[in-house]
Amino acid sequence: ATEAGGAALTAPAPTAGLPGWGSLLSALLAGIALAAAFPPVGIWPLAMVGPALLILAVWRKGGWATAGLGLVSGAAFFVPLLSWVLNVAWYAWAALAGTETVLFALLALGLRPLLRLRAWPVAVAGWWVAQEAVRDRFPWGGFPWGRLAMSQAGAPTAGWAAIGGPPLLTFALALAGGCLAFAVITVFGLGRPGLRRTASALAVAAVAAALAGNLAWTTGPGPGPTALVATIQGNVPHSRSLPNLLRATTVTANHAAATIELAGQVRSGRRPAPDVVIWPENSTDIDPSLSPATYQTIATAVAAIDRPVLVGAVLDDPVRNAGQLWLPGRGPVQIYVKRQLVPFGEVIPFRGLLDTFTSLPSLQPQNFTPGHRAVVFRIGKIRIGDVICYEVGFDDLVRSEVLAGANLLTVQTNDADFEVDGQVGETEQQLGMARIDAISTGRAVAVASTTGISAIIGPDGAVLVRSRTWRRAVLEARVPLRSQLTPADRVGSWPELAITGLTVLALGWALFRRKPVMIR
Repeated sequence: ATEAGGAALTAPAPTAGLPGWGSLLSALLAGIALAAAFPPVGIWPLAMVGPALLILAVWRKGGWATAGLGLVSGAAFFVPLLSWVLNVAWYAWAALAGTETVLFALLALGLRPLLRLRAWPVAVAGWWVAQEAVRDRFPWGGFPWGRLAMSQAGAPTAGWAAIGGPPLLTFALALAGGCLAFAVITVFGLGRPGLRRTASALAVAAVAAALAGNLAWTTGPGPGPTALVATIQGNVPHSRSLPNLLRATTVTANHAAATIELAGQVRSGRRPAPDVVIWPENSTDIDPSLSPATYQTIATAVAAIDRPVLVGAVLDDPVRNAGQLWLPGRGPVQIYVKRQLVPFGEVIPFRGLLDTFTSLPSLQPQNFTPGHRAVVFRIGKIRIGDVICYEVGFDDLVRSEVLAGANLLTVQTNDADFEVDGQVGETEQQLGMARIDAISTGRAVAVASTTGISAIIGPDGAVLVRSRTWRRAVLEARVPLRSQLTPADRVGSWPELAITGLTVLALGWALFRRKPVMIR
């Protein structure tokens, strides 16, 4: 094309996309790669390969084809990723994986116009952050499993989470994937040597930048106070056939016995005395204030160890999932109530309808009542911020505990229901989230599970000590008590908001612009 005053070179004609079977295969492999990036497989570089394969699948495809390929990719991702839900019920697994798959496919429609932009690898990286932001919040409060960042707990990329939170880490991974796809499309499509070299160099630079996360931010041990933390994994009956009351009393008795055993080891000098002891979520499903026997069981264990104990308790009137701080000789003195409840677990939407064809309402006959604020347990120099199970994946909630003054985080969890058939996907994925939380907040994290995996994590995300599943375990580790804020703590949710907002603007520009792209 020419214009007055000189000649202009039009952009090269876009390379054709893959044939139908090639796109289908690429979409399928994209989903498989994404699932394999997460535990229990845990091949973290695949978090960059998956987005690249998805781009190749939808490149130059129409709207319906893009949605269909997104559906294939989403199913190949979420069905294996969430296979542990099968332990609850097959229809729960199908419903959850199906909902996430359909949502992913609908959001994938945004890829088509974004791929028409000149800087589309950046736009695609923004799209990945935006679609995760939607899935984190919708429907029913969101479901934060499957975020790219949460696959990177042990990777050299993880340091980006300390700078801009998990959304910035997701952006870096998706950008690397986008640049890889750009290189493939350029090398095998346009065929211009100069452009091929540029695209290859860009892909190498983007991957290198993603891998430099731990160089961009390191926590380091640093001077300051420390605390010896103990987590109690009392173990639970493996069979579900026990009556509820017997099961509940057994679980509490197991955790009390493990704590009393630790107290004996402390008295004999075989173990040091911890500064605080953490029991997991559901370590008592019977409200101690309404059961003298349960109260006495816990009080005896607390007296034996003679240290503050954070007990995971279900409290009644109203029903709440809580972390309850017990002090020797005083009993429970403070509680944190879980704020982010599990939809179709602790809260049952459409209860009347579901009761006609599922057993979910009978498994949870009464909805839990959520808490509404962060609570910091103050124990001498220790300031504990509590995160209960499902809450571990919600960045704002975890950050709120740090901003409230926590210098140590704990995750109280009960993974037993998802491990009955031997799967460890849920607990390993949750542990990965806790490690990313440690990095993004700069806080040590003590994970206490009823039956595993329990762990104590350093502020750099390193696992200092961990348990196995389906056995009693008492873990101890000395951890730093950090009070300084990471850059991610300071900027809060602004990186996610900024990336999402700019992506929406780019999408609007791509949809409504009319002029052809010209390279002068």
